Amino acid sequence: MSPNNGLRRRAAAALAGTAVLGLALTGCSGGSADSSADASTLIAYTGQAGDYQINFNPFSPTKIGGLGTIFEPLFFHNKAQVSDPLPLLGTEQAWNEDGTELSVTLREDVQWSDEEAFTADDVVFTFDLIKANPSINNAGWDGEITAVDDTHVVFAFDAPAFVKGPDLLSIPIVPEHLWKDVNPVEDVMEEPVGTGAYTLDEFKPQAFTLKANPDYWGGEPEVTLIRFLSLSGNQAGADAIAAGTIDWQTGPIPDILNTNENFPNYDAYTQAQNQMVLASCSSADLGCEGPQTDPAVRQALYYAMDRTQINSLAFMDTASDESPTFALTPSQDEFISADIAEKTVPMEPDPEKAGQILEEAGWTKGDDGFYAKDGETLSVTVEIVTGWTDYITAVDTIASQAATAGIEVKAAQSSWNEWTEKKGSGSFELIIDSLYQGPTADPYYLYNYFFDSSSGAEVGGSAGLNYSRYDNPVVDDAVNALANLPLDDAAARQPYFDTIQAEIVRDMPYIPILTGGTTSVWNTAKFSGWPSDDDLYAFPAVWSALDAAEIFKHLEPQG
Repeated sequence: MSPNNGLRRRAAAALAGTAVLGLALTGCSGGSADSSADASTLIAYTGQAGDYQINFNPFSPTKIGGLGTIFEPLFFHNKAQVSDPLPLLGTEQAWNEDGTELSVTLREDVQWSDEEAFTADDVVFTFDLIKANPSINNAGWDGEITAVDDTHVVFAFDAPAFVKGPDLLSIPIVPEHLWKDVNPVEDVMEEPVGTGAYTLDEFKPQAFTLKANPDYWGGEPEVTLIRFLSLSGNQAGADAIAAGTIDWQTGPIPDILNTNENFPNYDAYTQAQNQMVLASCSSADLGCEGPQTDPAVRQALYYAMDRTQINSLAFMDTASDESPTFALTPSQDEFISADIAEKTVPMEPDPEKAGQILEEAGWTKGDDGFYAKDGETLSVTVEIVTGWTDYITAVDTIASQAATAGIEVKAAQSSWNEWTEKKGSGSFELIIDSLYQGPTADPYYLYNYFFDSSSGAEVGGSAGLNYSRYDNPVVDDAVNALANLPLDDAAARQPYFDTIQAEIVRDMPYIPILTGGTTSVWNTAKFSGWPSDDDLYAFPAVWSALDAAEIFKHLEPQG
């Protein structure tokens, strides 16, 4: 294969960078399942509305798959529970005493799926590629990497960088011999070559299939085929569970708490990690337009919500509380600043407080019941993906609640591809989404991903994870300071957490809703080995790509 085989080029604005931890293996609209397929074939549905558009570039926000399954990182970090990193392409890691060097031993006798040898040069190439392209450098890689020999690399930093280790070691490694002429921001990968347990078998707009790699260094997995279907949305996914035509989806179905009673071949498992938000295009200085650029509007929306009602109507009471600091409750409560008056979001609405905040900011309530300023009614639009029925219901509910507080909220639905484009380019006012956790149970990672200005961009440019375009030097300085401190030095770190939390609770570029109860429904009659309370070896979500890749390798067909 020549270096440019299997890829095509798009406008950079359409392919802004995203976190290497990756959130989305998603796809939908049309297509049908066939659970009568071979007993070792797993049929998955991940929730995207719209046909698949082929792209296996692991650094692109429009990738449809391949992260973890095809392109592996050095280690797998289990964000579902505290545990040691799982060796993948790396086998050992060690920091020097002052945190300025990280030495990694690589696995021997690994080959790419085109039968070329994997070496330390591929690792060095990948990290140089990341560093040269800021829009995909969400891990903040700013050091130097050296290949000592074919199986050893050393990461060097100018300052202590203990906290960067988990993120850096989760970056997918790509083959230098095929990627040396690839633009990782703009290029679409159609024929991916990786070291993972799976390779691409077939692509169609309605479905794509991965097949087990017989030469995988860890042994060929027992799930021989993984077929990712496109459907029309959450209702179609629920219907497919009822019909027994898919094996795994992460999303709502009716009466989800009684899944096994209703569908004996299936069971459901819930874990709360993803913090749901109304994300704003927050910075007028960076080109954001609309009333949501006023922090008072964001604060007013925060207090206008009846979260008990939202949880009941949209999430079947599977969501849980959330901290406005975005320290995950209850596992990260110890990091919440003592100076924060409200440790968790109010569950009941306070329209009077919302109105007071708006009036103090110069908004005036009109005869129509809505606030206005300078002749413009306070009206904001929330972008949602078509088919995401839980989020659609959530926004409809919020709109009704916000109207009581004098704020007009409208919903705009679009395909996942269009929604992603709007998010990356800043072409939105509000967008419903969720902020996810880092590789270990520590709020530093979420702050670094979503609040650091280095991964933002002017509207029209390609933002990384800071798609809210939040730009606060005080937060940037505190995040950078935390990067230099060991994770276990609580006394030194807490003042920086206090600083960050005071700023983001006041500014609220991401308006907290609730922590989503991420629920997977899976076929326990067809496959065993799913995560459980007794063995929570990965975060159980089909769209959490690195976690899903580990789950696929753990499963055993029962047919």
